[in-house]
Amino acid sequence: MLDPAIHAVRDDLADVELADRVFAPHYAKAMACKVIIPMTVHVKPNAETATVDTVAVGDTVDLFDLNAGWGWVRSAKGVGYVRADGIVPA
Repeated sequence: MLDPAIHAVRDDLADVELADRVFAPHYAKAMACKVIIPMTVHVKPNAETATVDTVAVGDTVDLFDLNAGWGWVRSAKGVGYVRADGIVPA
């Protein structure tokens, strides 16, 4: 079993690089994105949830999904959600 805190895997979506280790209805290839505003990576797409990491301007995150103004990303310290307006394709 993969740890969703450090591996990009959810019930509905997983990193395509994990396809040999986990079944998911859909897979996504990571897209490198540059952070354009300092922000916090959260465990859920809600600013009131626990923090996974803090990212600074110029940092790079791997984006797997965008939905309702949030991006599901992998940062240096784990997997979580950032505001979509704070990242751009690298």
